[in-house]
Amino acid sequence: MDGDWLTPICAYCERSDPGFWAEPVNALSNGAFLIAAALAAARVRRARTGDRPALLLSALVAVVGVGSFLFHTLAVRWALLADVIPIALFIYAYFLLAMRRYFGLGTGAALAATLAFAAVNLGLEPALDGLTGRSTDALTNGSIAYAPAILALAGVAAGLLAPRGGPPDPARREAGLGRHDPARREAGLGLLGVAVLFAVSLAFRTLDRAVCPAWPLGTHALWHILNAGVLCALIAIAVRYRRRRS
Repeated sequence: MDGDWLTPICAYCERSDPGFWAEPVNALSNGAFLIAAALAAARVRRARTGDRPALLLSALVAVVGVGSFLFHTLAVRWALLADVIPIALFIYAYFLLAMRRYFGLGTGAALAATLAFAAVNLGLEPALDGLTGRSTDALTNGSIAYAPAILALAGVAAGLLAPRGGPPDPARREAGLGRHDPARREAGLGLLGVAVLFAVSLAFRTLDRAVCPAWPLGTHALWHILNAGVLCALIAIAVRYRRRRS
């Protein structure tokens, strides 16, 4: 293995040396992802809808926790990939599921939308660096990479909350539902709330180094805990939506 892959990384406030247990709080807080994965999987089983995509997402949440634990203990370059790749996979997998489940897109259209989102995600940071002439990654402590995910959550929520086009059918008009679909509205409000929670968790990730002088443990562990809640809630919303539809 190339020596660069074993280069130590000191990226967070809590780490003061390259030792395995130099970030105990950051490392142990990844247990929140394992708890979130178990809760999400239990919800899938209780729904009894055979929701395999949600079950796979639940397993991916556990992988996120394991990968992050590796990075916050080993703290070398290859472990960084074990940390960021599962998170990216969850983001794109959930976006694909959202296109299919919430908006009813076909496989091809959903994949095209996901690829477009990935392109925006990958291109945002270089574009902002060019506009500002500064490294947005350094300014945000690496959090800029997650900004497109918040925007995507807000966008999907807005799409679900928007009234559906065309006049309502007679049965829906009789029920007083108009062009609003209760299941879509519930999912939209849920995703909007998750977007707010994600923004709060991202703020703790961003502030980690800034608070070091006053709080040597930093705030990265709060990012883990709140983000585990974000992932669990996203799966719960998808499961509830499918159950209501079925």
